[in-house]
Amino acid sequence: MNQFVKNTLKDHSLRNTLCREDILETFLSREVALSHGDLEHSLGEKFDRVTIYRTLKTFLEKGIIHKVLDEEGMRYALCKERCTEHNHHHDHVHFKCSECGQTNCLESLHIPSIQLPAGYHAQEMNLLIQGLCAACSEN
Repeated sequence: MNQFVKNTLKDHSLRNTLCREDILETFLSREVALSHGDLEHSLGEKFDRVTIYRTLKTFLEKGIIHKVLDEEGMRYALCKERCTEHNHHHDHVHFKCSECGQTNCLESLHIPSIQLPAGYHAQEMNLLIQGLCAACSEN
């Protein structure tokens, strides 16, 4: 098992299970935002859809992954910063390539501060930019 996977589970007080290990390994190997369906396809018949869903939910609650919303629905990406159950640090932009379909976190681009009207309180923000990624732009 990858040392990062082992440490991540330990640091978030999660016991090692084959499903948790395989899902983390998949995120590490792909380095793009993944949907539940992407994980099902990648993992084959090893785990049922409910087990994958519960693992994603646990990882989200523990601050291991964060949500990425695009026009196809919910995707998830590994948290690069040290996030916790109560505090995610994701004020970065996401980019969806209209050619290859991959969604990436652009960690260096931050969502600008937005002044909400009185009485409104933001809980999370998402900004998705669509276009051609660097690899597809070269073709």
